[in-house]
Amino acid sequence: MKSYNVAVVGATGMVGQKMLQVLAELKFPVKNLYPMASKRSVGKEIIFNDKSYLVEELCDEAFDQDIDIALFSAGGDTSERFSPVAAAKGVIVIDNSSAFRMDPLVPLVVPEVNPEDLDWHKNIIANPNCSTIQAVVALKPLYDAFGIERIVYSTYQAVSGSGVNGYADLERGIKGEANSFYPHPIAYNVLPHIDVFLDNGYTKEEMKMINETQKILHDDSLRITATTVRVPVYYSHSESVNVELKKPFELSAIRQLYSTALGIVLQDDPGNNVYPLARTAENTDAVYVGRLRRDYSIENGLNLWVVADNIRKGAASNAVQIAFELINRGLI
Repeated sequence: MKSYNVAVVGATGMVGQKMLQVLAELKFPVKNLYPMASKRSVGKEIIFNDKSYLVEELCDEAFDQDIDIALFSAGGDTSERFSPVAAAKGVIVIDNSSAFRMDPLVPLVVPEVNPEDLDWHKNIIANPNCSTIQAVVALKPLYDAFGIERIVYSTYQAVSGSGVNGYADLERGIKGEANSFYPHPIAYNVLPHIDVFLDNGYTKEEMKMINETQKILHDDSLRITATTVRVPVYYSHSESVNVELKKPFELSAIRQLYSTALGIVLQDDPGNNVYPLARTAENTDAVYVGRLRRDYSIENGLNLWVVADNIRKGAASNAVQIAFELINRGLI
C-alpha cells in the first residue's frame, strides 16, 4: 500500500494526541509525520510508531513541505486561518472544528453514513460535531429503511467534550475545589448548557446537532429539536434519541438492522442489564445502540439510547476513517 505524508495540527492537544494514537492503532500508512502546534509547543517531542518527532510551528510556510493530508484539531479560528492555506497548496485538510461544517462547498462526512460526499471535496473536509457523529451513525439505517419525520435529541455529554478545561473542572470538583471553567460546578451536577446560548433560546451545540444532521442526511425537511446537557463523566457521550419514522415497523426488524449496521454494536438486552454504557464505549471506535422500544405516544415512534467515545469516534477516529475512505475511493 502507498504511504502518505500526514500533518497533525494541534498535535499536543487532547484530540490531536488521540489522532496520533488512532493513526498508529489503525495502522494508517504514514510515510512522514509532521506534528504542528502553536509557537509555545514548538520543540516538544512526539513519539509516533516508536519514532521521535519534534513539534513544528503552525505557519503558512509549514505547508510548503510535501504533505498529503492534514488533520486539524486546533480550534475554529486556527482552522479558518490555515486550512485554506494548506488546501491551496494541495493538502487535503480534514478539519475537526466547526469552521467549515455548514459551508455548502465543504462536505461534512461520517464514513458510515455519507462517504460519497467525499467525491466533491475541494481539499477541505469537515469532521462533524462529536454528538452529531454518533447520532447519525445510529439514524442512518433507520432513515434508509423507514424514513424519518422527526427527531428529538437529549444528550448527556462528557466533560472531555470541553477539552482539558472541562476535564480539570470535574477533577477539581471531585476534590471539593471550586470550578474555574464551567459557570457552575460539574461534579455531582448536570448542566443544561453546552456552548453559548443563542437568541432563539437554544445553545450553539443544540443548533449544531440540528443543522449538521440535516446536512449529513441531505434532508432539510427533517424536523429536529435538541437539548444538550453536560454530565460529570470524563469520556463518552450518551444520547436519548426519539424518532418518528415514516413507515410502520417491528422492533425485531430494527434489531436486525442494527445487528448488521456498519460501525454499530447492538447492546439491547435490558432484562439482563445489557445496554450501552459510557465506560464500555471509552477508547473504542464503535457506536453502541440499545434500549430499543416503541414510543406509544406517537405513530411509528421509536426510542433508542446511543453511546460513543466523544474524543475517539466523535473526533479523532472519524477523521482518520475519512482519510482511509479517501484512499479507498482513489481520491488521494
